[in-house]
Amino acid sequence: MSSKILFPICFLCSLILPFSLSGEEEKRPLPAAAALDYVLLPSDLLSVQIFQEENLKRDVRISKEYSITLPLIGKVDLKGKTLRQAEDLIRELYDRDYLVNPQVNVVVVEYAQRSVNVIGQVNQPGAVLFPQEQGLTLLDAISRAGGFSRLADRKQVKLTRTNADGKTDTYIINANDLIGGSSSNSWPLLVNDIIFVPERII
Repeated sequence: MSSKILFPICFLCSLILPFSLSGEEEKRPLPAAAALDYVLLPSDLLSVQIFQEENLKRDVRISKEYSITLPLIGKVDLKGKTLRQAEDLIRELYDRDYLVNPQVNVVVVEYAQRSVNVIGQVNQPGAVLFPQEQGLTLLDAISRAGGFSRLADRKQVKLTRTNADGKTDTYIINANDLIGGSSSNSWPLLVNDIIFVPERII
């Protein structure tokens, strides 16, 4: 085959291949590292297993106080901990007084439902669920709520957040800066955040 014919074929392949790969990547499960970095929440159901210790195996649901109870070691506080950190903590607690170099495996059997509310000038207002094991940014949530309506004031998006101490904080965010990439803060969301998109004054 002449080089004149080969070049267009190769060029065409280079255009098609990235699109076909990106489609495959969307179907792949999340890598194990992503699952281990998932921050645990109340109502998550965990399976805790210790190698060669079948009698210590338990399926436990995280309480509202972010704790679980396991044989021998009792109550374990998991507040703010990732799955990886939970494994390390449980391993440390068993290793301290009961087992020698235990091999601990913790798996999330059932995820707690996590959501934020997106209201105002979006096409599908209402609750937006977090993807399992993943975070959610302000623009992601608005996109999942159908995107901005034609009347939306993108420069005055309001984010209301209730902290652990019960205090409420409100932030006014220019979504155009996020869309244009001129803001370094992507505004990662927390469970039960409320996003309000006001109507643009014409």
